[in-house]
Amino acid sequence: MIRTPFIDRHYVPGARPGLSLSAETAEVTQNPRMNSLNGIRILDLSRVLAGPWCTQTLADLGADVIKIERPGQGDDTRGWGPPFLQDADGRDTAESAYFLATNRNKRSVTCDIASPGGQALVRDLVRHCDVFVENFKVGDMARYGLDYASLREVNPSLVYCSITGFGQTGPYRERAGYDYAVQGMGGLMSVTGERDGQVDALGEPLAGGPQKVGIAVADLFTGMYATVGILAALRHAERTGQGQHLDMALLDTQVAVLANLGANYLVSGQVPRRAGNAHQNIVPYQVFEVARRPDGQPDHVILAVGNDSQFARFCDLAGQPELATDPRFARNADRVRHRETLVPLLEIVMKTRGKAQWLSALEAAKVPCGAINDLAEVFADPHVQARDMVDEWAHPHHAGLRLVASPLKMSGTPVRHDMPPPQLGQHTEQVLAEVLGLPSEQIEALRQQDII
Repeated sequence: MIRTPFIDRHYVPGARPGLSLSAETAEVTQNPRMNSLNGIRILDLSRVLAGPWCTQTLADLGADVIKIERPGQGDDTRGWGPPFLQDADGRDTAESAYFLATNRNKRSVTCDIASPGGQALVRDLVRHCDVFVENFKVGDMARYGLDYASLREVNPSLVYCSITGFGQTGPYRERAGYDYAVQGMGGLMSVTGERDGQVDALGEPLAGGPQKVGIAVADLFTGMYATVGILAALRHAERTGQGQHLDMALLDTQVAVLANLGANYLVSGQVPRRAGNAHQNIVPYQVFEVARRPDGQPDHVILAVGNDSQFARFCDLAGQPELATDPRFARNADRVRHRETLVPLLEIVMKTRGKAQWLSALEAAKVPCGAINDLAEVFADPHVQARDMVDEWAHPHHAGLRLVASPLKMSGTPVRHDMPPPQLGQHTEQVLAEVLGLPSEQIEALRQQDII
């Protein structure tokens, strides 16, 4: 569906948290299109992915996110292409797909925070904001007089979130941290990729060794954890009037999301290894090759048996009921211990039918399964389309701009659907006039000084 901005949305200059519950309830009742975080203003000095992913989620929920960008250059990701958005004539614009993916529902303001005038402008804006998000190197904000200790003096209720690779403390605190390196350092790459020593159906060795995940998961998870922390800190600030500093680190997050594998090691003392497309604790729970396509190309399905009753149903439909009663395979713990015996037997069975046959039979038997789709298939999937997972806008450079939508679906306070800011600094004058009350001549003076 084509999205248009909510014409009844307005940003309230100087809006502060702390409305009484009855006042909040009345305000939402009077405006059924109100979002969850209306009235919350966020000053966003982050760029690239982890920080912008956090603030995009908060903007989706209705917060007024003011994105501070460097004059003339902006967020680094504006230039991270191709692909770039193309205009009506098929020419590349200055907007990369990367930038568009992480900055919807925000307002772009240019400000040179390296200059004293820019720093003063940011401090003035902080007086009218509830949240400050930055992902500069440790110590940079202090050099600019924009660290938490300094800004707390300006706004005691400010929620200040710092996102770095390794955090504000510890021996690695001054290192630059990037998702790729953190995936390696945090253990993810040690458990991602084909198992060493494995061979394919023709006996050819499969490529072993560490493998990164195809998307920047350390950045994305850190952004989501930062969102949760900010919401909790806002709740505390509403109750007490006191803000706080959130110290978010990519490495911390990556260690945390090791989840069951981290627990496996800490409980057993055994280091988990790469398992390819198989699950470390459940069998059979992996990718299987099935009968080839009509054109002779290999095809695959995901079989995700989660319990013993599902395994019994799978064995029945596969024509192998005896496997479910075999003492080596009857319980999941037994199947894990005898993985090397069971999986080759299943590989033979799975190749007896094609993908469509298997998926139909498995779904009918309520055995978890799935196809392996490329992105064209993902966005053509009728369920993805029915769930409105693509937004479309009448963009000034591209009439039918399509981007992935927020997965949040809320019955009472729906998420926003505004496009990313089409131009660098597009909202500079609007924000400075609205939030700070600056007259046009003063804004022009700031522009002449290259502060904005």
